[in-house]
Formats: sequence, C-alpha cells, structure tokens
Amino acid sequence: MDIIETDIPGVLRFAPRVFEDERGFFMESFRASWLPDFNFVQDNHSRSVKGTLRGLHFQLKQPQGKLVRAVRGEVFDVAVDIRPGSETYGKWTGCLLSEHNRELFWVPPGFAHGFVVLSDTAEFQYKCTEYYAPGDEYGIRWNDPTLAIEWPITADPVLSERDSQLPFFNEATLPGGPP
Repeated sequence: MDIIETDIPGVLRFAPRVFEDERGFFMESFRASWLPDFNFVQDNHSRSVKGTLRGLHFQLKQPQGKLVRAVRGEVFDVAVDIRPGSETYGKWTGCLLSEHNRELFWVPPGFAHGFVVLSDTAEFQYKCTEYYAPGDEYGIRWNDPTLAIEWPITADPVLSERDSQLPFFNEATLPGGPP
C-alpha cells in the first residue's frame, strides 16, 4: 500500500498494490496498521446514479472518521476541514476514486465529507470510526461560495431534499459552537 499525503495534513489517499492475472485480481482493502490510532465500528455501502451528490455531512458529538472507496464506478470525493483552530480550517481537498484506480481516501474525524457520482452508477463503501447517530447529523451546502469546491460536474447535481436545504458554511452549526 502506498500512502499519499494530501494538501491537508491527516487527510490521506491509499493506493493499494493490486495483483492481477487471468483469474482476476487481489488487493488488501484494509489493514488496521494503516490507521493505528483509529478503530472502525461500522461499514456502509451505497449505490447512486450519475450526478448524485451526497454531502457535505458530519456529526458533532460523535465525529466520524471515514475510510472510503468506490468499488464500482467513479466518484469525486471531498473532505472539508471544520476543526476549530486548524491551520486549514475551511479548506477542502478532493480526489477521484474509482473501480479502476482502487484508491481509498481517509477523511479523519473533524471533517465534512461528500462525493458526487461521475459514472452511470457507483457503489461506494466506507468504514466509520463512530456509529451513525441520527440526532447528530449536520451539513454544509455542496455549492458554498466560501468553500468554492471545484466539483467536476457541468449540471446541477441530484440531491436529497435534506442536502438541498443544508446551510452555507458561514451559517452552519460547526464544532466549537455557532458560526
């Protein structure tokens, strides 16, 4: 596994070593030693159609670290630093995840997370360091002008009702209290 630093310290890309032959392929998709300071308690799997944008989501009381990957199709995945006092507070980083590059993306606790589907469909899997807590759901609007995320899309995305009504960054409930 090659571990690749991003422009935000702590947010990592993992490029697995893939062994392919006429039978198919083999790769390690997780090893606890990659992220020894974290324990994963929940795995999630979603399927979405082209143009679907999920996010930007986070939990305040039970912040989740997420190790994410696209097992089918292609997505553009984004992490936004919302850690109070961080030198990169309000900054984002993103990467392309696909069934072809087989990369994983580590979004640590204290980040908002989202992705947009670029292929006809995509299946997305992720490991979480905390359980999903329905009463602890927060988010930031995908097209926030302050964050200025460069989503690689040309049309408005397909959003859930909830995601379409998320507040902008400067109005969002974030760690450390009200904006």
